[in-house]
Amino acid sequence: IPGYGDSPPVEMAVTAQGRRTFLEHVFQELGMQMPVLVSPSMSGHFSLPFLLAHGDRLAGFVPIAPVGTKAYTAEQYRGVQTPTLILYGDRDTGLAPQALQNLQHLPEHRVAVLPGAGHACYLDKPEAFHQALLDFLRQLK
Repeated sequence: IPGYGDSPPVEMAVTAQGRRTFLEHVFQELGMQMPVLVSPSMSGHFSLPFLLAHGDRLAGFVPIAPVGTKAYTAEQYRGVQTPTLILYGDRDTGLAPQALQNLQHLPEHRVAVLPGAGHACYLDKPEAFHQALLDFLRQLK
């Protein structure tokens, strides 16, 4: 994610609109059409603005306890028809419950909870994570 960790900052990533545009450019440069967007934690600052503006450009969305979910209303979420797998570890008692509370307004969602996993559930329980992800991907059109 630009500007986080050791990555250099990107000026356009300062605003939600800029982060959405950045993600649009990434998809365009990679030639991706109808990708499934997997969005853990801090990447929510990029994925959520994109989802709400261009959810129809995604084949699916997999938020993993993303940040920024409370910045949008239930009504905004209800307008998104993108198939969504809300995924989190049951030991993530900080961000996951808040994200679930907000994201459950997405009409085409299902939830997968990984027992014994924390915030980085994909690291804590990689086999269960990959199985949940593959099951979701197989059900997409």
